[in-house]
Amino acid sequence: MEIKTLFISVETKGFNDITNITDAVQNKVAESGFTEGNVLVFVSGSTAGITTIEYEPGLLKDYPAFFEKICSSKDQYSHNDTWHDGNGYSHIRASLQGCSITVPFMNGELLLGTWQQIILVDFDNRGRSRNIVVQLIGK
Repeated sequence: MEIKTLFISVETKGFNDITNITDAVQNKVAESGFTEGNVLVFVSGSTAGITTIEYEPGLLKDYPAFFEKICSSKDQYSHNDTWHDGNGYSHIRASLQGCSITVPFMNGELLLGTWQQIILVDFDNRGRSRNIVVQLIGK
């Protein structure tokens, strides 16, 4: 088994911007030359998250609406008192979401379900350049 660490850069808009990164991750699996193993997909930063969903118009509306219900951007957060950047909610949303997932692959292909795509969610209150670490363990 070997380990390879690669990177993906994504420009986001913030405000629950959801980006489908499945193809970019699959390309990194192909670039690695591995045929079988696991790929860790990790976003650096405390206001973004990684997960899988069915990337379709309904969920692209429902997912941000869900986070607004459980962690409203209109509420007051002590983080805002410390840094005065107004993004306390984005830190909480990102911590609930999680910053990484691991996906197995075989024959050089991600073993995702038919309707399952890997997404990056930027919860921050402004756009950012996001750095995604793609670390592969395989053969």
